[in-house]
Amino acid sequence: MLPFFTNPYPNELIYSSIARYHFYSGNIDYKDTLEEVFQSRSVIPSVAIGSHFSILAQQLGSNYTVENLLAKHTIYPYHAPFLSKQRQQETLQDVKSDGKGVYTRLGIVAGGICKKKWLFYCSECAKNDIEQYGEPYIHREHQLQGIDYCSHHELKLKKYPIDFSQQSRIEFIRFDKRQMDLSMTQGVESKETSVIQIALSKMAYQLLQTPIYQFSRESISLKFRSLLRERNLVTSSNRIRQNELYGLFQSRIPKAFLEEYKSVIDVNDEYNWLKIITRNVKRHVHPFRHLLMLYFLELDVKKFFQMEEDQGPFGKGPFPCLNKAAPHFKQPVISNVEITRDFKTNNSIGTFSCSCGFVYARKGPDLLEEDKYRIGCVKDYGVIWKNKLKELANKGMSIRVIASELGVDSKTVKRYLDNHEEVNKNEVVKNNHLTEQYRAELLNGMKQFCSFSRTQLRKQLSKQYMFLYRHDKEWLFANLPDKQKKEQPTQVVDWNLRDREYSKKIKHLYSELLTLDKPVRITLSLIGKRLGILANLEKNAKKLPQTKKLLNEITETIQEFQIRRCCKIIDRFMLENEPVLLWKVQRVGAVKSHHFHEIKPKLEIYIQMKQGEKNERTTG
Repeated sequence: MLPFFTNPYPNELIYSSIARYHFYSGNIDYKDTLEEVFQSRSVIPSVAIGSHFSILAQQLGSNYTVENLLAKHTIYPYHAPFLSKQRQQETLQDVKSDGKGVYTRLGIVAGGICKKKWLFYCSECAKNDIEQYGEPYIHREHQLQGIDYCSHHELKLKKYPIDFSQQSRIEFIRFDKRQMDLSMTQGVESKETSVIQIALSKMAYQLLQTPIYQFSRESISLKFRSLLRERNLVTSSNRIRQNELYGLFQSRIPKAFLEEYKSVIDVNDEYNWLKIITRNVKRHVHPFRHLLMLYFLELDVKKFFQMEEDQGPFGKGPFPCLNKAAPHFKQPVISNVEITRDFKTNNSIGTFSCSCGFVYARKGPDLLEEDKYRIGCVKDYGVIWKNKLKELANKGMSIRVIASELGVDSKTVKRYLDNHEEVNKNEVVKNNHLTEQYRAELLNGMKQFCSFSRTQLRKQLSKQYMFLYRHDKEWLFANLPDKQKKEQPTQVVDWNLRDREYSKKIKHLYSELLTLDKPVRITLSLIGKRLGILANLEKNAKKLPQTKKLLNEITETIQEFQIRRCCKIIDRFMLENEPVLLWKVQRVGAVKSHHFHEIKPKLEIYIQMKQGEKNERTTG
């Protein structure tokens, strides 16, 4: 055990603490320091994490453990929540021993994004450290890959003027205030980039304060899925709507920012990082990209970790039986739910079947706890419910009281009372009479319109045709005329000609849309519906290269539309000689504040350009 050690400051890298120990111990040879701290002269220092922590913890005394050093004085918590449980255990074993596999396990080598070859500091943090502790030190939150701002002071980080990658492999670098720029001067950075970076830096700091074994990739994946389900981005078959997700993600985070931080998404790559995050695959995604995902979802790390894991659109069973006639009413006795898709809305539909015979369904997802007690429709009331209905009716209760007792409306009670069998018999007699009548009318119609095809007969005698189709389909198809064979082969579509025609029509429509007094967002759906060609644009885009290229050029993201709409408002203000006030532009354009904050720099540039043009015309 060491006779003394420079105990780490809050959020100080253990590397920095050892560098200070080397300085205060008076050692000249770094190998002497390595031998004292690690009991080995061949250990290679590592800035971000380190190795030989078992020996290091013993040397530092009983106040330190391997887990404590790893959690509070390395960057490991930045990566830990996004590792599998197995990889977390393997990483712990790595840092206890020689640490040879640790960076590979963390995906730092494989990810290869936003690597930092320098040590970084925040000038304000450094000044506070000097004032409080008498010296600056290396903060771990400033060394995280992809993070360029201080989470505490929202200042851009500065490079310490020594490239540690060019130093001796065994040398420890200690911050010296004489070599640090402690002024408040900042480099030039776009406002859009700085806003995103500051948000990411705060989330990264939250990661560093999270217990290293509290979460894992398995639980994180389910939390992301839960958030995507809330946004209707998960299908009833539990698949992610990747195209919709990609479009929303691109509209939230500028492509220029993704390019700068090597996180551009190739939509054609089945293993792009956005798809990997949202799928249960065993590939590693850099924590910086997880933070980008959280920024897109407008959530910070603390709130994200408080999220419930995804249990499907209706949660985890068992589910309650909602049969008011059953003794187990509202008790969780239904173990499984059958999930199908609503073809109109694409929402999930859950069907819950109880052993008492009661079967009900509702649309999902369930967002609130009380949603599980909601019925969309009842598919079958079951024997217990029907017996209870008869029992209440025999007691002489009114229909309204029975309806209240069984949790249904009065019409349902009437339909299921004892006389429903007689009603059904009358209905059968009535149907048999109509069947004979419509059979005769259809046969007479076929004689009258002897040359008609099946489709033409259906249009001419629609009432008779549809009744027989529903109640006597076998007789109908046995007596209809034979299906007519097409005399001519299907005409081959000239896709090149159609491509040119579509392009011409779209250009004309595009010009009209731009001149509308009330702007509308120009999308593929809007153009396709207006021209009546949406199906071809969606299903046969590959056969229409010229049209596809044109659509890619003119269709707008939400942000692009907001900018165009605001620019149109600015033009109107200038034409009417009104002062151009951005808060007024935001109000008239009905743009939410957090979205307006993103487009504001571009609008300022546009205003300057228009004012410059106006000044030139005036002076000319």
